[in-house]
Amino acid sequence: MPGRAGATKVGDDLARRVATVAVTLGLDAVREVRVGRRIWGSERRIDVVLTGKDNRRLGIECKAQSTPGTAEEKIPATIQDIRAWPIPGIVVFQGEGFSDNMKAFLISTGVAVEFEDLESWLRLFFGLPLPDSG
Repeated sequence: MPGRAGATKVGDDLARRVATVAVTLGLDAVREVRVGRRIWGSERRIDVVLTGKDNRRLGIECKAQSTPGTAEEKIPATIQDIRAWPIPGIVVFQGEGFSDNMKAFLISTGVAVEFEDLESWLRLFFGLPLPDSG
């Protein structure tokens, strides 16, 4: 499939950056955690699993798209997949390839955050100190 290797590289890069933000905040980050199978039999993996000091966990599915393409088409299935995880989960997304409508849909689900907002989101979720706002 044309462009697939490039898309995988962009997604892997986003997952690495998500893990880096988490570690900077003092969280543990593990990549590619196996968590059973999907309804059609393929193996289900969570891109990044974060663990806080209190052992609270969060799964993160990373979606990056620099140009319009198929990542956007997979979003509804991704949201449904997260609901089957044994831990809370979110989608972290980034890239100019997501349409404004898809960005609005993602935000409306309550389980998605743009990468640029991730640090603040994680601070709130894990009860970490918030940066001074003034």
